[in-house]
Amino acid sequence: MNKLKKYELAKVFLVGMSLWFYGYFNNYYLLIITISILVNYTLSWLMTFSKTRFTSRIGLLTGIGINLAILFYFKYYDFFIDNINYIFHSDYALKHILLPLGISFFTFQQISFTVDRNEGELDHPSFINYAAFVTFFPQLIAGPIVFYKEMIPQFEDLNKRRFDSGNFAKGISLFVLGLGKKVLLADMLALATNFGFEQTYFLDTPSTLLVILAYTFQIYFDFSGYNDMAIGLGYMFNIALPINFNSPYKACSVKELWQRWHMTLSRFFVNYVYIPLGGSKKGRPRTILNTIIIFCLSGLWHGANWTYVAWGTMQGLLVVWDNLGIVGIKGNKEKVPSKIHIPRWLGWFFTFSFFNLSLIFFRSENMTYAFQMFKNIFAFKNTGYLYKLAANMDIPEFYVIKQAINLLAPDMLSTVYIVFFFIALAISAFVLTRKNSLQIVAETNYGSKFCWYITIVFLWSLISFSQVSTFIYFNF
Repeated sequence: MNKLKKYELAKVFLVGMSLWFYGYFNNYYLLIITISILVNYTLSWLMTFSKTRFTSRIGLLTGIGINLAILFYFKYYDFFIDNINYIFHSDYALKHILLPLGISFFTFQQISFTVDRNEGELDHPSFINYAAFVTFFPQLIAGPIVFYKEMIPQFEDLNKRRFDSGNFAKGISLFVLGLGKKVLLADMLALATNFGFEQTYFLDTPSTLLVILAYTFQIYFDFSGYNDMAIGLGYMFNIALPINFNSPYKACSVKELWQRWHMTLSRFFVNYVYIPLGGSKKGRPRTILNTIIIFCLSGLWHGANWTYVAWGTMQGLLVVWDNLGIVGIKGNKEKVPSKIHIPRWLGWFFTFSFFNLSLIFFRSENMTYAFQMFKNIFAFKNTGYLYKLAANMDIPEFYVIKQAINLLAPDMLSTVYIVFFFIALAISAFVLTRKNSLQIVAETNYGSKFCWYITIVFLWSLISFSQVSTFIYFNF
């Protein structure tokens, strides 16, 4: 269609296919996103007639209110009622509402649009442009969270409406690397972490620590893998999506980690919550409060559970600690010099360890289970449960080795599973300390060695498809 210069028709086709992709999982989802788009687009149109600051303010509050109300109903209604029942000993019925895919992502995108419209940064768009902004399928379900002003100029740029072999090669490479992260690493580690978090009360100290470590690796490979795939698909369409991960586990402070982890969510909270609250311009106490608020909200955004709030609060407190300027990292540029400076490796160790511990809240079913995980760590007991945990790492690639051991030395099988578990963790750590996917793709010249590497990762991932689980962030 672009070749025939049917540019608007091409956009309509893209929106249609994006909606088909979204509705493929459940037609009910399609109805919700369509209503959400129509409501927000109508509000944008009504803002065109706003002549005073008061009416403009009303439009803004209405837009934000409607979006948050929709999000609250589908995501937080049962959580709210459950807490009301607990506090007031009431018995209101829960609705058990099915959470629409990606509702947190497309809701935040539309809030950002509404705010920017109110600020006069955007004109009222054509309906097809607005629908393309909300529904562009690579990032629709789990981000990155994009802004209208960074997407539509790309859709409108006619130079991007032609096939670009360089971008296509970059897109395929990123897609395959992301697929490999998800299928070959995240899903493999999930075998141990899913079992471990289901057996919280039986874990001893070594198995608890390894479950947490495995989950720390799993969630990174799972979410960054999805983002690599999304950005890769974007490149195939000549659309550059914003970077969402920049090797966060190499960070030497929690503040730095959050400048590298889920960067578009942090950007949203900074632009649309932190700065409107006053940011860092109203004194230190207010800055601390604002930081805690955005991290609590960030935790709640991830899920309707007190465990997410606890996780977000822990992140906020750690970032506040970094901002106090008591301990700094040697070699870092600082506006105000810290009182004490520690080596980078020590800063990395503390950052990685604290983030590991915080993920106990993130992954646990409820607060009771989370506290039990902490108890396990400090119980300093070794009951040998690690053998049972490692036995879950029974991937198809291990089949031949397992059969050989069963024939030659069956008593050694449990030990071999543990060795394999450690090898899996070591491989994950090795991958994390190397260049990330974006760096690899940016620096490659697509020589035969790289092409073979991509081909092998793709074929291996394809063969392993049968055991793929859903992406963790699909639940948010």
